[in-house]
Amino acid sequence: MAIDEEKTAAIKAMYNAKDEQFRESWVRAMEARIVREELQKCQQAEGVNHLESCKWLAEKYLQKLRENKEQGYKPVDSF
Repeated sequence: MAIDEEKTAAIKAMYNAKDEQFRESWVRAMEARIVREELQKCQQAEGVNHLESCKWLAEKYLQKLRENKEQGYKPVDSF
């Protein structure tokens, strides 16, 4: 019986880790979405001066895009 309990615990731990990874990636994606929406608002409000006025938001959005690439939890072998 101890082996079955260990397998069950290992499987539960694996699923919990997958869920945690999914939640974290979802939060990072939503943060990027919020920054993008703020960037759009800034660009509309500033008009022709948006390149100077909203530069910091654009840089922040690009940084979020670089850092938060979606990754699945299923390993894929590359050939």
